[in-house]
Amino acid sequence: MEEIMFECFKVPLNYVALQALLALYAAGSSTGMVFDSGDGVSHSVPIFERYALPHAVQHYPLAGTDVTIHLKKLCLDRLMEKCNPSLDTIKLQVYFDLNYTPRCEFLEEIHQVAESRLSTVNREITDSRVKTQGELDALYSKIITYIVLHSGMGSAADVNTVQEATAALQSVFPQTELGTFMVLLKRDKEQQLNELAMIVTGIQLVNKAIKIGEEEIDLHELMPVALNKRLPIVSQTIEEELSVSQRLAWKFTAVLEKLTLPGLPEKLQGNCNIPTVLLKQALYNVRQHEVFLKMLLDDAHECTQHVESLQRELTAQIMLLKETLKLRTAVPTANVFPLFKTLSKLWSGLQDEAELLHILSRIRLNLQPFIAAQAKIFSEDYLDGLVEESEVKTDEQRMTESEGEQIVPVEMKTQEWLLPKTTANFNNLLLQYNGVCGYTVVSRDGLLLPGNPHIGVLKHKEKLYVFSSKKAALTFASCPDDFIAQVAEKAKLYPELIHLLQLHQEFSCISPFSERQPGDRLLGKPITKCDSSIQTDMHPLATNNVKSYEWNEWELRRKAIKLTDLLTKVTHSVQTDLCHMRRESITQTWPTKDAACQSKRDNERNVPKPQTYLAGLRGKKDRSRVKTSLPRSVDE
Repeated sequence: MEEIMFECFKVPLNYVALQALLALYAAGSSTGMVFDSGDGVSHSVPIFERYALPHAVQHYPLAGTDVTIHLKKLCLDRLMEKCNPSLDTIKLQVYFDLNYTPRCEFLEEIHQVAESRLSTVNREITDSRVKTQGELDALYSKIITYIVLHSGMGSAADVNTVQEATAALQSVFPQTELGTFMVLLKRDKEQQLNELAMIVTGIQLVNKAIKIGEEEIDLHELMPVALNKRLPIVSQTIEEELSVSQRLAWKFTAVLEKLTLPGLPEKLQGNCNIPTVLLKQALYNVRQHEVFLKMLLDDAHECTQHVESLQRELTAQIMLLKETLKLRTAVPTANVFPLFKTLSKLWSGLQDEAELLHILSRIRLNLQPFIAAQAKIFSEDYLDGLVEESEVKTDEQRMTESEGEQIVPVEMKTQEWLLPKTTANFNNLLLQYNGVCGYTVVSRDGLLLPGNPHIGVLKHKEKLYVFSSKKAALTFASCPDDFIAQVAEKAKLYPELIHLLQLHQEFSCISPFSERQPGDRLLGKPITKCDSSIQTDMHPLATNNVKSYEWNEWELRRKAIKLTDLLTKVTHSVQTDLCHMRRESITQTWPTKDAACQSKRDNERNVPKPQTYLAGLRGKKDRSRVKTSLPRSVDE
């Protein structure tokens, strides 16, 4: 390892120590007991004054893998529980979150499925290389099959459907034009094939809708068969199931409202004969089912509106075509082909609505197993017995009872209130807790009561809250942060409330599937600070540790320099022979100039200038001085 670190990674320094010892250093101590649990084995290592005691190290075969296996077993056992309304609600939320998408995404998926169904035939037509008459006949048959599949007006195995499509195709694209079609590029072939399918579909619709001597159009016979079957049934079925869920929710609410009454004695609140916890879980189950059914019902109503709009446009286009073709033997293609294409688009839109209704019906049907547990635990007779003489109020009745109460903003000047008369688009406000009163959830131990926006909407930290009564609104507004935190704590006891009350922002590690980005997971990974050496989130600290202890040498030097406080000290300069800042005498003199460059031009008459130097002037005072004559003789 040392060779790899120094030669491969070129590290300047390397230090090797026991993992347990480093973990103890991280805890701020040099003596203690370290329990190190890894993936397959665990050890207990005693350390005294930075030295591990090898003879006292103990080995344990239980480690992280065993804990993971046990947790998986516990989770699997919990998921396999039967007659558990809380678990069924969570399963219901997960299923709906994974299978339900907005309308535009449903339509996009329907189009992708249709394209994939036609891709094989499309590829066989555009990639074919025919040479004989038999191959031309086979190619023309494939084009007819493609048109039948594209139109959806029948099965490709039905002889009558194929004959109608063949007759319509021959009127606009006879088999003799296949030669021109074959010389086109693949992209142009695909475009022409798509246009032919739309034109033939429009011709078939006109032949089906307009008959000789008939002025009226039988729109019911013209609609797709699947649409005629599903349109009147889907919305009705969803409404029936929604009414059943709402009745159950009102009954559960009436029972829990009686059991969680503030003045009720604790003995009655905790009556063993009445399973309060199961009642709450059943209430959450039917309320969540009610929310999902309302979403499906809204989509079904939107489908109905789109179908009615498409039917009106389809009728208008057929009447226009009828007037265009009336009493005429030949009509320019530029006049009728665009009308045929428009007619085909309207027909495709009706088919999309039929398929979308089928998807909504399938989702509604798959939601039923997730509400079976509460139905087994609380039958209709048993639930009616719990209600007894209590009044079962609908959500509309509760709204009507609290209509007379309204917040006066003057009473709560510290908070901002939104009222119906002073707020634009009041009915379209995005309310917290899915419109449930947060005060009731806290004060009535998880009871869900719908809030009435007409009492007043509290705006706190850019979020809007509604309440079931004026008293609840004023109490909540007095300390909103405390109530918001208590609602989050209540959701920890009942996890199904996170999705039901839209509390995803309170729990950052959870996000709805519909809001996630591509590549993200349904459950986000929380950010935790962890020492990888011992794989725990937090180190236990001993109470007798000296927190000011520091073993880093450079940190100790920094503290020592800080303690000296040099800024307030007076320093004196002293020069010695060993001082590296001592000034040398040679550096304090100028070098003598060269005599050759100080002489005049040599005319063979210049003689050296006499100079005298006294040696011994520097140094001790009693040193003898020597007089020296510097000039040299002319001969030298």
